[in-house]
Amino acid sequence: MTALDTPTPLRSQVRPRPRPGAGRVLAALLRRDLMVTGRELWVILLQVGLTPLFMLFVFDTILGGQGIVGSGFAELFLPGVVALAALTTGLQSVALPLVKEFGFTMEIEDRLLAPLPTGLVAVGKLIVATVRGLLAAVLVYPLGALIVGSAPWRPAGLPMVLLVALLGAWVGAAIGMSLATSLPVQRINVAFSVILTPIIWTGCIHYPWPRLSSMPWYQAATALNPMTYVSEGVRGALLPGVPHLPGWVCLAVLTTVAAVLTWVSVRCFIRRAVQ
Repeated sequence: MTALDTPTPLRSQVRPRPRPGAGRVLAALLRRDLMVTGRELWVILLQVGLTPLFMLFVFDTILGGQGIVGSGFAELFLPGVVALAALTTGLQSVALPLVKEFGFTMEIEDRLLAPLPTGLVAVGKLIVATVRGLLAAVLVYPLGALIVGSAPWRPAGLPMVLLVALLGAWVGAAIGMSLATSLPVQRINVAFSVILTPIIWTGCIHYPWPRLSSMPWYQAATALNPMTYVSEGVRGALLPGVPHLPGWVCLAVLTTVAAVLTWVSVRCFIRRAVQ
């Protein structure tokens, strides 16, 4: 039989190359983003560590050295600084890049063309931002201890600290994604100022929530801020003797808020991607 007589395989007999599954594609994207995160640890620290560390330095070293603030204030404040680093890093790590990717650079198109559902693209960005927030919390704690000279340390409470910081970083990432995908680009800076300021100053970073009982209106306002439950969860795990919200309350509220904001942020991301 000659080459001309060789039968040509039917189209139905040609097996197409299998497309990679969504899980493998998502894992590859996460692996790439986490490698970039590892290279940018110093950027993360400069981006979100300066504000809480300077706050800690001013309130403890300067005001404490002058006797304006009590000597035990740093122990109450440092857990709040850890919570602040976790939530704000998660927020900024997803919000600022998305503003650029959906804006003038349009880099988001590369992700949207991947064989992956749009919702999973959003979840991948939330995961990376959460990892960054957790890393910021872990890095800020020893640096804060160096600034104040000591830090509350309770090994039995470390799992609770990590879990609360993880949930806080996820909540911050979901808030950032919701803002970046639902607001016009020209209003993002204003939105950050309007939202970040009350999150910081009504988040029980500087004081335990139960001690606000003499100001019930302000105590009720702080109860609406998810940062409060991150601060109280970290503070209660490291300083169980200080009045604080129960840990199960912090976990329940943060889990509920994280679930709701994840649904909202993913829907906002999908709608923006379709537009």
